[in-house]
This record gives sequence, C-alpha cells and structure tokens, in this order.
Amino acid sequence: MTSLSTDHRRDTAVLVGTWSFSLAAIEAGWRRLAGHAVPEVGEEATGDDPLLDAIEAACRHADLDPDVDSVGFGGLPDASGRMSLDGAIMRSPLRFGGVCGLRRHLHPVTVARLVMERTEHRLLCGEDADDFADAHGLESVELQSSEARSAFAAWRDRHPEGTRDASGDARLRPVDPGLGGPGGGRLFRPGDPPAGAAPFGHDTIGVLGRSSDGELAAGCSTSGLPFKVPGRVGDSPIAGHGLFVEPGVGLATATGTGELISGISASFLAVETLRRGGTVHDAAREVVCRTEAMGDLREHHQVAVIVMDAGGRIASAALRPGFILAIRDADGGRLCVPDFVQRPDDAGLPESAREGFAKSVAPPPQEDS
Repeated sequence: MTSLSTDHRRDTAVLVGTWSFSLAAIEAGWRRLAGHAVPEVGEEATGDDPLLDAIEAACRHADLDPDVDSVGFGGLPDASGRMSLDGAIMRSPLRFGGVCGLRRHLHPVTVARLVMERTEHRLLCGEDADDFADAHGLESVELQSSEARSAFAAWRDRHPEGTRDASGDARLRPVDPGLGGPGGGRLFRPGDPPAGAAPFGHDTIGVLGRSSDGELAAGCSTSGLPFKVPGRVGDSPIAGHGLFVEPGVGLATATGTGELISGISASFLAVETLRRGGTVHDAAREVVCRTEAMGDLREHHQVAVIVMDAGGRIASAALRPGFILAIRDADGGRLCVPDFVQRPDDAGLPESAREGFAKSVAPPPQEDS
C-alpha cells in the first residue's frame, strides 16, 4: 500500500473510490471509461457520457457484491428487518440526482441517474422512488440475501424488547484491513476474528471520476447503518453531504458517520475550500478538522474524505486511522493510505466493538493468478 500520488497529467483519466472493496468496483468503471465493457442487463447506456457510465458501473459492481456488507445485496437491513438503499450521482450543482429508501431496486445510482436525466427534480424517496424506477422500466428484485436475514434474526434475538432504534447498538467504526488478509477488505472486524467473520457495520462506496478531457462526476451507493431506525437517511444521497461536484473547481466524496458528514456539509465544504483558493490537501484537512471541532465525538465515529481538483490532483484525510482509498488510472489500480489523519493515535477499536456482533461470511474466493 502506498501514499497517493496527487498529480495527474491534464489529459489523463482517473477514478478514485472509498475503502479497499472499491478497488474491484472502480476497475469495472475503468473498463467502461476506456470503452472495453458493454452495459449490464438493465443498465442505462446513453452512449454520450462515458464518465457517468463509468461512475454508474463502479457503483453497480459494489451493489452486486455479496461480500460487501455495507452496499447493495450484501448490505444489512433496518430495525424492522427490511432493506433500504440510498444513492446519488452528480455532474454539477444543476445536474444531480439522488434517491433514498429504495426497497425494491438494487442499484440506487441507476435510479438516481434517471432522476437527474429525466426529471427536473433532485431527490426522490421511499415507495415513490421505487414506483418511479418501475415506471422507467427497471426491474424490482429481492434486496436481502439469506445471510442478511440470518444476521437480522440474530440481532433481533439479542433485542427481545423489540427495539426499533439500533443507533446505540451499531457502534463499530470502520477499520479497513485491506485486501490481503482473510477479511477480504471488510471494514468491521474487532480484534482478529477467524477468517470470514465480520461484525455488522456500515459504510458507503463513493466514487470520484475525471475523464481525459477534464470532465468531472461522482457517485455514491449505500445500504446505510445496519439495524437503523426505519426511515433513517444518511449523507450519501444528498448533494453537498456525501458528494459534491463543481465543474472547473473540483469534487469530493465523504464516508463514515453520516450524521457527522451532514452536520458540516462535508463534501461541499471540501469543494468550497478549493473554490476559495485552497489546495486539495487544504480541503481534505479542513473537513476532518471541522469534524473534530464539532465536539462530543464518540469512539465509534469516523469521517473520511477524498478531494480532487479540476486538474486531477487528489488528496484524502480521515478523522481516525483505518481508512483506505482505491485509485485507478493509466498506471493501474492500487490501494492508498490517506494523506492526513487528524487523530493518528486513535488506532484501536472502540471498547464497544470488542464484543462485536459477528456476521458470518464466506472467505473471499481466490482468483487465479
């Protein structure tokens, strides 16, 4: 794992994603950006925006991966046992679409793109967002894996009082072990559990993209906080919170505790720092410093941000250790550590995570070399 090189030639393309599991996702996006892949069944392909196609393809790849327990089909349900998915895609403050609370459609970024391209609106929610997807020809599917059902049943057995508020129970903060260990890049592994054991947790795939001609775009997809209060919406589908793009200036995506990210409009804050003359490093650092300045932070809180300026320079920062980002450019794909960590000594998992609730998952398949 390396530090991220922040300079790219102005005529080169680049995709960047949050967390190590996004490496495979942005590789799928890169193939689309480079023109080497065809759309999946059910995937919109306009043919005139390969960068948006690449962002969408990356997010869809993560949605389909059952080993990613915080996005799409691998995600975990809310406190009622139902799945809900959020997502967004963005080109500019005038070209943005988001959806939240999807219960019947697996790819929120695909639905969000339809909102952006076929309506004058910016955000649709709940059953009406699912109905909108139906009306535009997207197939309703089962969102919950059998493993997620088992995880919910085990969680419910621990809460016989029938609580519908798990916000005090989902106390793990994401710590990314990378892709080399038995966890396969899963984020929520207290201590050193056996291969394939991952406690419940949450986080988002956020993808930033820049084409070789300087176009910018971003996307987010998530299943949100596991066992959350039904109806809870985090930062991911909201412009300025989970993602923000301003052509000619830059773009950003944030990940971690959604309530903290929304509290400072983290992605907008990063891009606004660029607009006011700051560097990408200034912008990334500003987000985590402002997070800390809010006060009353708890041991499970984490916020991380990736920032890219219009010229393709990239920087990232995290409130605490444990964040990893992925990059794909003409030099290939790789994982990188953030440029700055606000609280570098907070490396241990929180006390509440040491008795983490394990979600049993199969070890990741080994690809032939």
